[in-house]
Amino acid sequence: MIRGGHDRELGMRNWWKVAAPAALALTLTGALSGCLGLGGAKPPPTLLRLTAAKSVPVGTALSGKAADAIMVLDPETDRSLAVAKVAVQVDDSNIAYLAGAQWVERPAHLFGALLAETIRAGGKHLVFTADEAVTLGGTRLSGRLLDFGYDARNQSVVVRYDALWTGPGGTISTKRFEAVVPGVAAKAEFVGPALNKAANQVAAQVADWVG
Repeated sequence: MIRGGHDRELGMRNWWKVAAPAALALTLTGALSGCLGLGGAKPPPTLLRLTAAKSVPVGTALSGKAADAIMVLDPETDRSLAVAKVAVQVDDSNIAYLAGAQWVERPAHLFGALLAETIRAGGKHLVFTADEAVTLGGTRLSGRLLDFGYDARNQSVVVRYDALWTGPGGTISTKRFEAVVPGVAAKAEFVGPALNKAANQVAAQVADWVG
């Protein structure tokens, strides 16, 4: 009887040595499944951002008077561009959104930051954005982002921006800028880079206009 009890106790110990690591492995697998989308979970959509083609080199120091600096404001948009989704113009009156793609932030904010960096890279102006706690004079670049997405009618991406330049003394200038990249398939891996290209083209045009 005593020997039988000893065998059962030894058996339980051996079972626990096998079962405990297996249980731990299943627990970790379940946790990773929730974090990494394992176990058949739907993967997250593609996250898109804008990268400036021209940027200020690391270590570059710029200085000047606050009155001569430029404040670049995020452009206004209609409601179709007020979300972190890629707008698709289906026809003249219908807008949808590209499946499987999403901006990391609102398109207007991304484009405003791209404009600021592109103008700053020209080395002619001190440039700030509304995110920076700086009080400047009356020199501001604002405007309205009219189009920033995919046109399904002709398989192209379109970036169209109405710029509003408010100079010292209240002088105002406006100009419309546009860039179109044709022949783009309606997939996130193609639309994202094409929009980045078009946005940089418009930003370069605006920088040349600002001088």
